[in-house]
Amino acid sequence: MARGGQRGGAQRRNRSNAGTKHRNEEGIIPVLARVVREVEQAVQRQSTVLSVRTKFQVVALLVREERMRIKADQTLSDSRRGEELKRLDGIATILAQTAARDSTLFTLLGEDAEISDDARALRRELLAKAGVTEPEPEPETQPHETTIAVIDRRVTPVSVAAAQLANPFQVPDFADARPVVRPQRLAGWELLEPLFRSFERAPEGAAAIMELPEPPSLRTPAGRELMHHQAQVVASAADGHRTFLLADEPGLGKTAQALLAAEAAGAFPLLVAVPNVVKTNWAREVDLWVPNKTATVVHGDGEDVDGFADVFVVNYEILDRHIGWLGKHGFRGMIVDEAHYIKNKTSQRSQHVLEIADRIRTRVPRPLMMALTGTPLINDIEDFRAIWQFLGWIDEKVPLGPLMAALEETGLTPADPTFYPAARRCVVDQGIVRRRKIDVASDIPARRVADLPVELEGEAGRSIRKAEQELARRMVERYDTALANRRAGSVVSGVDHDLVRQVAGWEREDNSTKTGENVFGMLRRIGQAKAGLAADYTAQLARNVGKVVFFAKHIDVMDLAEETFQQRGIKYASVRGDQSSTARQAQIDAFVNDPEVHVAVCSLTAAGVGLNLQVASNLVLAELSWTDAEQTQAIDRVHRIGQTEPVTAWRVIATQTLDTRIAELIDRKAGLAARALDGAGETEEASIDLQTEALVALLTEALEKRG
Repeated sequence: MARGGQRGGAQRRNRSNAGTKHRNEEGIIPVLARVVREVEQAVQRQSTVLSVRTKFQVVALLVREERMRIKADQTLSDSRRGEELKRLDGIATILAQTAARDSTLFTLLGEDAEISDDARALRRELLAKAGVTEPEPEPETQPHETTIAVIDRRVTPVSVAAAQLANPFQVPDFADARPVVRPQRLAGWELLEPLFRSFERAPEGAAAIMELPEPPSLRTPAGRELMHHQAQVVASAADGHRTFLLADEPGLGKTAQALLAAEAAGAFPLLVAVPNVVKTNWAREVDLWVPNKTATVVHGDGEDVDGFADVFVVNYEILDRHIGWLGKHGFRGMIVDEAHYIKNKTSQRSQHVLEIADRIRTRVPRPLMMALTGTPLINDIEDFRAIWQFLGWIDEKVPLGPLMAALEETGLTPADPTFYPAARRCVVDQGIVRRRKIDVASDIPARRVADLPVELEGEAGRSIRKAEQELARRMVERYDTALANRRAGSVVSGVDHDLVRQVAGWEREDNSTKTGENVFGMLRRIGQAKAGLAADYTAQLARNVGKVVFFAKHIDVMDLAEETFQQRGIKYASVRGDQSSTARQAQIDAFVNDPEVHVAVCSLTAAGVGLNLQVASNLVLAELSWTDAEQTQAIDRVHRIGQTEPVTAWRVIATQTLDTRIAELIDRKAGLAARALDGAGETEEASIDLQTEALVALLTEALEKRG
């Protein structure tokens, strides 16, 4: 009887295993698993021919699509969903290990990566093998029309629809329209290539800056003080100039210049397209420089968008969802930040930006159009083809409007040797403004801290905010218990601030995590969540200005940053506390002497003293320290005797978290109200006080909220 029961159980298990095996052979995942093994074996043989690269890219794209489909499929049980995601993780791991053997494969995963016809055909073939059929692709369209086909993801936020209904008759304004300039003497000449070549032929050190007026004042309408070089751009906009390629080095206040130029030009409502990492910072800068204007930040599908705002800040990654309403909202100006993001005209990102810019120009013939980038103009000048097109200086084939008129006025043709310097001057006069830190050193402090607020989105952000709420709740319970245990007659109306400080002290001294996460763990988690954003901004700086130093407190934050740099193809040096003196010096020498090494990833404690990294003038503080002295020592690795440029420390701060409170406390204790460093140190006792003060602020806020 027992043997019969065992046989029945074995048969049931066999049937179950057979069902699982059959199920695991269905769908796209087994198809991808076979192809990724082919790619892995080819790369191991050091064979990365075009077909192998195409397979790598298509598998990566399909893994991403399948992951999104599985997460959204409500018919799957939790166990089945987990099983499928685990299988996809296995494929993703092989892709990552394969790309580690050939780092050029990472370029195929970027947002700018072009999807070839061969890749599209292979994608359809793999889906067909998995039993998934898709309609044949539509015929090729013009670059600006490609986004029109992507209708299914488009959204119109409710508030935007309300704003458009409130002003349904947005009649195009042709009052300042300029006549179309057609080539006459230059008709038949190829002009775009000579224009690009004119920058390559420019003598070394030739200025790339339009003539700028002398500003009548260095004060903004809101009463803030401007630097002279900033006020010049604002004065130019006030004088009627409407297109700018603002290519100042990072740290010279391009954001302020752009917003104040928009105010001077009356270019509201204003659209600002930016990388995700600086989206929150733009909203803060609006409040700072044009406080009479309101800003709204577009997230996801835009549920929280204020359709009646003056400034709309949207990141490149979600333009496809919002391109419909953005093109017809009545914007009178558009700013593209980190404009080198649109240099690849075949990317969807560039096509979206160009389409929106064209739509704005159909309604406002002379809108304010500004492209901000710190990338030097001398490098890969053809990368600026899309930027010039965004600004309206050229189209696909010829120069337009004022640029064409200026070229005609030279009386020269590309056959004349003097055409090239004259043509370059014509382009520069359309609105190129390039200043380096060293050029305006008298305007800016020798060293300063510039805060970069970032928003922690997704599960990591929600988890951190929840943990912070739990920390506040735990302290409130301690406070209430202590208050209830007091003797009669010691009742205090409102918040007892002495008791608050006492409870904060208890919490700081309790390093146990048995009752919940303490303030040290909170700050570490925030640092981990910021790591990718801080590394992304560091990569942008490295692309713009050359060498950058990245400081972090924790090893895992350094690890995450280095992974990001590796994926971006950026060479880096690593200075850590566990290195031998020989290995440490080798890393420092690589950063200082090798022009290909653009980033030094440094431990805030291990590399905060005793190093000379003045080859850089920009550094990123990815994590906050508990003392101003520690922060200052890190900056002093760059700001040293022999440094010829002003130094900027970019401090990454997570908004709506404990990070913001700690940054404010550091500044208050160090007297950094003006954001300029004096180099004053602090004692360890002051450090302990800072931790207590952060908890005091958190508990006080929680008590005041409950009333």
